[in-house]
Amino acid sequence: MGVEKKILVIPGDGIGQEVTTWGQKVLTAVAANYHHQFTFEEGIMGHVAIEATGDPLPEETLQKAKNSDAILFGAIGHAKYDNDPTLKVRPEQGLLKIRKELGLYANLRPIKLFDELLEASSIKPEILRGSDILFFRELTGDVYFGEKKRTEDRNTASDLMIYHRYEVERIARKAYEAARTRRKKLCSVDKANVLEASRLWREVMQEIAKEYPDVETEHMFIDNAAMQLIKDPKRFDVVVTGNLFGDILTDEASQIAGSMGMLASASVGDTVGFYEPIHGSAHDIAGKGIANPLASILSAALMLDISFGLKTESQRVIKAVEATLRQGYRTMDIANKHTENEFIMGTDAMGAKVLENLN
Repeated sequence: MGVEKKILVIPGDGIGQEVTTWGQKVLTAVAANYHHQFTFEEGIMGHVAIEATGDPLPEETLQKAKNSDAILFGAIGHAKYDNDPTLKVRPEQGLLKIRKELGLYANLRPIKLFDELLEASSIKPEILRGSDILFFRELTGDVYFGEKKRTEDRNTASDLMIYHRYEVERIARKAYEAARTRRKKLCSVDKANVLEASRLWREVMQEIAKEYPDVETEHMFIDNAAMQLIKDPKRFDVVVTGNLFGDILTDEASQIAGSMGMLASASVGDTVGFYEPIHGSAHDIAGKGIANPLASILSAALMLDISFGLKTESQRVIKAVEATLRQGYRTMDIANKHTENEFIMGTDAMGAKVLENLN
């Protein structure tokens, strides 16, 4: 007996509109192949929503999100906001608001290396081979949500880094539960030698660790973690950290996978799950038909697993991506100029090849 699920699709800005369609097509194919019933709605958010309504997260989109079982998201952002920091209404405000409204406090980013892409990374293959990391980034605290100030003379600014005990406790437990299903190793990243917020973080992590004696716990300062991630990525299994440090480390970790275009993510709490590629809106290539759709497709695979509990179907999607790469198909961002047996193609052709391998 198949499952019935309601999925909200928010393409967003830039290449989000190009790649999200392939995440949706893969979900549609999975539903047909496994006799599930997925119904889709669409919403707007980010720059396109500001242009249409003046609001980066219109109330209609928020209500659709709250009434969904899961959300497939593309990206937000536009160059005009990067070039003018004085603009009061910004696309990112929509993303922060939907995280808060839906209680999405944990961002999961699997960094799994496909062997076929060993040469696509700037890191030596012998260092990369076998890397498989799952990041847990706390998503609703830290400097992103703390009080922000600017003096009247505009010469001094501050952002409050703030954490509450319960925020650390809940993501710690999610990370430890995940570690139990993997290699039973967890690394907590902080800056407890300098920051009071990090001292609270480490204190709470040490307390929660006692509940999971079967998991090996390591504490690491953010600067050392950033170095070790490049020096020896295989040493990490599950990594849990705060919002700011997680934002930086997971982008760094994209080089392990060869490209941001390969990395999916899930933002979850206790209700609706929010699934998105980490590559952003990439307006420099938007409209050119060359964006990599694989991160959106892998985000759909995450949705099937985490929100719907359809692990077989999720693995089937991942295997289809692996088969596509094994056959030599590449988008520009993951192409290896030194390899002859590669076929460079655009967004739609790449997505269609995955669908062929899925069916």
